[in-house]
Amino acid sequence: MTITPTEPQVGRVSHFNLETLNQHFNTALPQEILAWCVENIPVGLVQTSAFNVDDLVITDILYRQLKPVQPVPVIFLDTLHHFPQTLELVAKAKELYSLNLQAYKIPDVHTRAEFADRYGQALWDANIQQFHHLTKIEPLQRGLDELNTIAWITGRRRDQAVTRADMPVFELDAKQRLKVNPLAVWTRKDSWTYVMEHGVIYNPLHDQGYPSIGDEPITTPVADGEDERAGRWRGTGKTECGIHI
Repeated sequence: MTITPTEPQVGRVSHFNLETLNQHFNTALPQEILAWCVENIPVGLVQTSAFNVDDLVITDILYRQLKPVQPVPVIFLDTLHHFPQTLELVAKAKELYSLNLQAYKIPDVHTRAEFADRYGQALWDANIQQFHHLTKIEPLQRGLDELNTIAWITGRRRDQAVTRADMPVFELDAKQRLKVNPLAVWTRKDSWTYVMEHGVIYNPLHDQGYPSIGDEPITTPVADGEDERAGRWRGTGKTECGIHI
């Protein structure tokens, strides 16, 4: 599918017609959507990744299949509270794909202990909104700004949560940057099929009852029949950490 900007200059959000893009790409393969992004936004395209299985599918397509001249930066939010398995996977993926990895975290805090000393023990219990603002929302916005982001790619799918059921493939964020959801129409099964067919590395916690992996203190295993994101912020009533709201 070839959709060109409505005006001559490429890589400016104002030159893209979201309605037209969504009409053409609503049922497209992730590879087609990402190929369009690479072609039309050669500079200012960024992937955000928590290194869950969906994120690694996107990374594999970008780095192994499409291989743009300018490797797409991958923003990883180092919350200081990740599982050890997640950090090991990040290091493994960086080496395997030669990732242009851009890690962002809360400034001037380097360990989980330092975080607790400054903000109190178990801030996620005392004030989950503040915890997410400090560890995810502010670092993400800083990263997107510093990388002069025009468009950023997420690993969200419509079937992950009711809050995502009507999510378009292309949308604008609060700062009018293009936000791309290439896996929007895929299911969890689709992502895992890709992983198995292409030998994509993934977090071993996915095989231990964690279909969606976030911060260690607030991520629990999911029982059979539960929603795949039921283990995130269990008991809080939250469905999003805030970076996609």
